[in-house]
Amino acid sequence: MNTSILPGNAAISVFVVCFVATIMLGSTVRLWRPLLNRRTRTNSHSEGEEWGLGGREFGAWVTWFLVGGDFYTAYTVIAVPALVYSTGGFGFFALPYTIIVYPFIFAVMPRLWTIARDGGHATAADIVRARFGSRTLELMVAVSGLVAVLPYIALQLIGIRTVIEALGFTGMLPLLIAFVSLAAYTWLGGLHAPALTAFIKDVMIYIAVLAAVIIVPIHLGGYGAMFHSAAGHLPSVPEGHIVAQGQVVPYATLALSSAFAAFLYPHTLTGILAAKSADTIRQNAVFLPAYTIVLGLIALLGLMAHAAGIVTTSSSQVVPQLFLAIFPPWFAGFCFAAIAVGALVPASVMAIGAANLIMHNILPHRSDSVTGSRVAGFAVKVGALGCVIFLNARFAIDLQLLGGVIILQTFPALIMGLLPLRLPAPALVAGWVIGSVAGLGLCWIDGLKPVHPVAFAGFSASVSTGLLALGINIAVTLMLGVVIRLALGASPSTLRPGSIRR
Repeated sequence: MNTSILPGNAAISVFVVCFVATIMLGSTVRLWRPLLNRRTRTNSHSEGEEWGLGGREFGAWVTWFLVGGDFYTAYTVIAVPALVYSTGGFGFFALPYTIIVYPFIFAVMPRLWTIARDGGHATAADIVRARFGSRTLELMVAVSGLVAVLPYIALQLIGIRTVIEALGFTGMLPLLIAFVSLAAYTWLGGLHAPALTAFIKDVMIYIAVLAAVIIVPIHLGGYGAMFHSAAGHLPSVPEGHIVAQGQVVPYATLALSSAFAAFLYPHTLTGILAAKSADTIRQNAVFLPAYTIVLGLIALLGLMAHAAGIVTTSSSQVVPQLFLAIFPPWFAGFCFAAIAVGALVPASVMAIGAANLIMHNILPHRSDSVTGSRVAGFAVKVGALGCVIFLNARFAIDLQLLGGVIILQTFPALIMGLLPLRLPAPALVAGWVIGSVAGLGLCWIDGLKPVHPVAFAGFSASVSTGLLALGINIAVTLMLGVVIRLALGASPSTLRPGSIRR
């Protein structure tokens, strides 16, 4: 049964009001924010830092919504249920990866924040250059962040486009609306726009998800009937398991690689560096698991769609079509607005994080001009638009996983660079080059699939491409590091950490 349901005027009207109101609120934040915050604003922050890092003044609540807002995106609301709809339990790999990443945030991110604060750094590439004194390594980390975030922003544009298409608009118009709304929202509001409207986004998402997990199962005869119906449409799995036998290794390795990559992206790191203290970051690491509960509920929407009889050739349309089939038109419009705002907020942070990389690390003559940052952010969004048009991924989630392959190559320089064993910059550069070429090459060969088949000594399974590339990167870095140290006459066992250069 084909359930491509056309919405009524009520759905369109509610969507337009909620979506446009959020854009206007974020775009004009520079006008009304001083009315709410009557404390005298100091001049210690440049205009560019104010636009790109919010003046490094966000407290625990704002940081919680900002970090959660750019961590849980259209990837969560559109891409994860779509993957669950198509593959079943395999799509739930997003849950363990979020659990793995929270201890990582608690242990590592306060250290990075302190280094960034003390050195006045705004990006991961700033920190790496201060640590290793290498302009080449700085450029490689910056380029990795910039390239990795493009398909991730593309995923957000797809999320906005998806709900606009579900409202009955066709052709290039939905994508154009998504692009223009994102461009205006980011250009005018800077980081304060997503930071202060992330609360609205989260409330809207919570309302939509809670309504779905309560009302939809009731409409379908309960959770038992829902799971039974979904089981008839999905690949069979062994009793007592949630994934098929051939999916166990891909499930585990995708979760692990996604956890390693999550807070290397420029947008997630931007949310961290915008916090006002290291304790603020630790508090957020403790409370962020609340988002994982919501993520698990959202993933169930993919199973609910089968029980509701949703049949669509575009997996990205699963959630919108489910809402149209179950909810009254006006509430479906509200849910669509929640999805669109849920993509708009993190996409804005992503563009700002990428703009920071361009202005601080890539351009030869660095500038702290807010106009330059805005132009750079706009150029990033144009690149993301190109990814939507030219990258033909089977699932929208593959765009995020492709970005993960790229950004993982910065792990040795940024995270391992904090270890007492000091790695030489040339070794890190070589590891980055070989790991990036290997990862992107495998992605190209596999048609943008996030896993690659591996057969070795009796072991045969598909493994996360990002994890494979990172393993190659680390192996090359460590081996070449030993060679370089021995060539310079230093014993690897005598290496000591150097001071942070500023």
